[in-house]
Amino acid sequence: MSVWKRAGLLGAGAVGLYAGYQFYKPAPKKTGTLGLTPLPKDTSVVFVLGGPGAGKGTQCQNIVRDFGFTHLSAGDLLREERQRKGSPYGELINNIIKEGQIVPMEITIKLLHAAMKQNGGTKFLIDGFPRACDQGVKFEEEVVPAKFVLYYECPEEEMLKRLMKRGETSGRVDDNIESIRKRFVVFRDTSYPVIEMYNNKVEKVSCTNTVEGVYDETKKIFEKHFPKK
Repeated sequence: MSVWKRAGLLGAGAVGLYAGYQFYKPAPKKTGTLGLTPLPKDTSVVFVLGGPGAGKGTQCQNIVRDFGFTHLSAGDLLREERQRKGSPYGELINNIIKEGQIVPMEITIKLLHAAMKQNGGTKFLIDGFPRACDQGVKFEEEVVPAKFVLYYECPEEEMLKRLMKRGETSGRVDDNIESIRKRFVVFRDTSYPVIEMYNNKVEKVSCTNTVEGVYDETKKIFEKHFPKK
């Protein structure tokens, strides 16, 4: 796929990023095994990506209802862990989230794997993950390969408006203008390379439509990959 087609996948604003990225693709960092117990062989995972406020959570709820998936939000799991009494990661996670940065992948992967094991199901939507190339590589090595990557594309102006509205009632430490802008920068710098890495497995949905219209497109994708028997 040419750099121009790849940039088109993400929007015209990504052309400059990809013009440089095509010449230098750092190898994902390798780490030791995490020692995770295997999941059932028929386990299916779909990575769900999109900027902060793109509406991933709402769409995932619809997919759960219609296709029998379990929705796991990497962000929610991290927020729960930082509030868990006695957590060895709580303070670290809290500080990193406040800065809009990425939590070490070993922590996130262990939390996701534990949630999948506890659930006992075989079809999972993993929302907001991976947020870096090495996270995706490590998850697929340690847990299970992703069937495809669902990418919700949304203009930053629209995401900012949604997040500021949510911040009026959410009580989340990262729903403020400073944290939101930091999260946008992190998303651009980390998630675009992830989508490039998975380019042959990416299914893109525009979020400029209504919630219902976005789900109509999403539903077609899942009917293609998971046809009813």
